[in-house]
Amino acid sequence: MALLNILRYPDPRLHKVAAPIAQVDDRIRTLAADMLETMYDSEGVGLAATQVDVHERLIVMDVSEERDQPMVLINPELVSVSDEKVVGDEGCLSVPTVYDKVERHARVTVKALDRAGKPFQFEAEGLASVCVQHEMDHLRGKVFVEYLSLLKRERIKVKMIKRTRDEQKP
Repeated sequence: MALLNILRYPDPRLHKVAAPIAQVDDRIRTLAADMLETMYDSEGVGLAATQVDVHERLIVMDVSEERDQPMVLINPELVSVSDEKVVGDEGCLSVPTVYDKVERHARVTVKALDRAGKPFQFEAEGLASVCVQHEMDHLRGKVFVEYLSLLKRERIKVKMIKRTRDEQKP
């Protein structure tokens, strides 16, 4: 397994739309394992392949308290969403240290393929619901800051560019 480089906002590669995965094979299983390792190392609860510059429909997540219930979602689709919405603080591994309020569906039903390529379906609420919607946005080329006002987005963009520049100084 290997730690992968996480793209940082406003990297334009974060806006690429991910393609469906045609075949669940060892390459995809290795990518999922590397993404899980990267997510845990970065102390995140979810990671989309788009964030590691792989533009295929793959999400990993683990919203458990003990961080011992990894989920791999290949070609995830929302089957249904609740009319009820919730607003909560969201953050993103691609926009480190930035948190802001985003409105999401309170409950969702998701279908996907697992690491073995077998279809499964599950219902999510709370953090799991928010996480899966956030990561699916990444697969569509959308970063959570795009739900914020233009002024907030611009401030975040400047902050991220400055931070990246400062980190690259010798």
